[in-house]
Formats: sequence, C-alpha cells, structure tokens
Amino acid sequence: MDKFKTIALFMSTIETGNFSATAKKHATDPSTVSKAIKRLEEQLGLQLLYRSTRQLSLTSAGQKYADTVGSLYQQLESCEHELKSANNSYSGALKINLPVSYGRVYMLPMLSQFKMTYPEIELEVSFNDQYVDMISDAVDISIRSGTLNDSRLVAQKLSPMPFVLCMSTKGQENQSLKSVCASNSSGSDDLGIIQNIDISNEELAALPWVLFRFKQTGKTMPINFTYQGRNIHVEPKRVTIVDDGEAMARMCAEGLGLCLMPHFNAKALVMEDKMKVVAKVDEFPNSGVFIVYPKRKDLPKRTQVFIEFVKAYLKEMGESPSKTWLDRAVKPT
Repeated sequence: MDKFKTIALFMSTIETGNFSATAKKHATDPSTVSKAIKRLEEQLGLQLLYRSTRQLSLTSAGQKYADTVGSLYQQLESCEHELKSANNSYSGALKINLPVSYGRVYMLPMLSQFKMTYPEIELEVSFNDQYVDMISDAVDISIRSGTLNDSRLVAQKLSPMPFVLCMSTKGQENQSLKSVCASNSSGSDDLGIIQNIDISNEELAALPWVLFRFKQTGKTMPINFTYQGRNIHVEPKRVTIVDDGEAMARMCAEGLGLCLMPHFNAKALVMEDKMKVVAKVDEFPNSGVFIVYPKRKDLPKRTQVFIEFVKAYLKEMGESPSKTWLDRAVKPT
C-alpha cells in the first residue's frame, strides 16, 4: 500500500476514532486499516496510537505527526479536487497547433465559433508546418496532414487528403492547357472540371508550373504522382516557387501555371470559379488529415469537446474520414 493511502487511513482513524468506521469509509476491512497503520509506525520507528479495547488515542509523537501530515494531506486533497474539477469542466487553457494552410482555410472560422460556444476555454493557437513534439512542447491538440508515425499520440482521421492538379480559369496558361488536354466536363453543375491528361510528361514539363517549397528542408515538392494508374513525373522548365500554400493556390488562379496541391488549398478558389481541377490524382497511401493528442487515460473535458466540435464542423462542410468536398463537387470521367 502506498504511503499516501496509508496516511489517508491514519487521518481517517483519528477522525472516526476506530478502525471499523475508517474501514467502512475507505471500502476496506478493519484488519487492513490496522495493519497499514502498524506498518507506518514500523517505518517511522514510532508509536502513533495507543490501542485499547474501547478506544484509540494519539501518542505525543502521533499528535505531532498528525498535525504536520494533516496539513499537507488537506492541501493535497484540495489540490486534487481543484485539478479534477478543472479536468471535468469546460474551462482552462487549451494549447493547439495547426498547419498553416489548413489552419487558416478550414480552422480559423471554426475557432471563432468554438470560442463563442465555450468562452471559458482559453485558446492558445500556433500555426506551424514544421514538426512539433507535442509531449515536450505541452501541446494539447494538433492537426496534422500527411502520414503519422508517433506511437505516443492518439490520432483520429478527419478526412482523406486528396491532391488535385489545378489550372486557372483565365490567361495564357489556361489556353495552352486546353490545346493539349481533351476537355471532358460532365456537366455545367460541376464546381470543377476533371479532364483526361492525355499528353506526355515532356509536354506537361513544357507548361508553366507553380511549385511549393518546404521551409524546413528548402526543397520543392516534386511533381510525382499517379493518375488513373499512370505514373506521371514532371520536371518543369518554367516555374514559380512559393513557400506558402495559400499564395501558391492564388498564383495558380492568377494564371502563373499549373499547380499540384492538397484539396483544402484548392477548395475556395474552385468554388469561386477562379480555378479548375484538371485531375484528382490517385490517393497517396496512408495519407490524410488527422486530429492528434497525447495518449492519456482521462482527457480533459475541454480537449474532448474541442475534438467533437472540429468533427461536427467538418461534417457540416461535407467532409468526413472517408470523403472531402471533392466527392460532391467534382465528378470523375
């Protein structure tokens, strides 16, 4: 039996005056209480209680010990009560880490709604595409895209992470693409257009492209994917390079070039008819958008409610662990 439990039994025995009442209070038996206090006396090398057939009373050493540990015990109990109350209430600090583009495009509107619903929860939000060690940085919740492999974390999938090849609805780049791609629109009600990529990798390489550069490595994301089972690898001759996902999408919409991007970067501009989807590429294995939090037995209520709020918000947007807006906005050929 741990010492804290033993001290709790000792203090209860002083309060109740006998082992039987203490045993009932702690859901155990009198002999267990008696043996625990006996072991405590042996550890201290002191007699704490006078025992008789009628009553228990404190020795002078027992009185001094009770005065000291009693105060500490009450402080600890009070602290535990406060912590448990905070853990079970919709209040307190919540430290959140979001990827830059997904966070701005999808999560910013949600955060304001969440704050209005739970004003007592204090949000501390950071936007970062670099790896964040949630344990050492004491991050409560993170949203991550791509693939995950940290066994210390729990991950719930929010949605797949399809990539789309996009072009502007205006400008020279659009016209040059039309001259080499066979348009195959499935109707005027579509929010995007999927076309057959029936040109060679070399012809694609001759077109202008907007590429994304990773800040943490300085490398550009390769144009390397499969589409309807066909391997496409492009090394563009004319490029514009940018290290911000939103800026990349807007540059594509302005006609600076073709662009391969995650679905969430393309959504708003496709909906505004400023950009068209040339192709939804084949899924990257095990990729997705995940909400992640450290493993722990009892999640605080503020963490639980935030997770459920995010999932409900995305559901209203038409996204789930198995689909995104692309599944209703764009029809395959």
